[in-house]
Amino acid sequence: MRHARGHQVQHSYPRAARVNALLLEIVAEELERLADADERLEMLTVTGVSSEPDLRHAIVLLASLPEDAREALEDNRRALQSAIARQARLKRVPALSFAADPAIEAGQRVEEALRRASEAGEAPS
Repeated sequence: MRHARGHQVQHSYPRAARVNALLLEIVAEELERLADADERLEMLTVTGVSSEPDLRHAIVLLASLPEDAREALEDNRRALQSAIARQARLKRVPALSFAADPAIEAGQRVEEALRRASEAGEAPS
């Protein structure tokens, strides 16, 4: 990227991270709009996006992904990709796929383990 005077502008984080942040913002905003017409999309939270370096494919990570929401996302994949094409200046629009965020699932397992350990440690007197 060039500054107005022709000097190179250095970004504080790599292009992939900037692209992922942009995709996350666009997809999250578009899902809010689509949820007005499709209630299966109402309770979804986008937690991250991971795109391939060549931008051919991107995985949208969600806090949870019930089966009906997965179907709704598949039904609305083209609308989401069109929103990306309209709003982002990218060479190509990545094909989107959707997955539950493994970090959220791992956190839930840790919380459950801690809860069970806490309950086991509390013996009635």
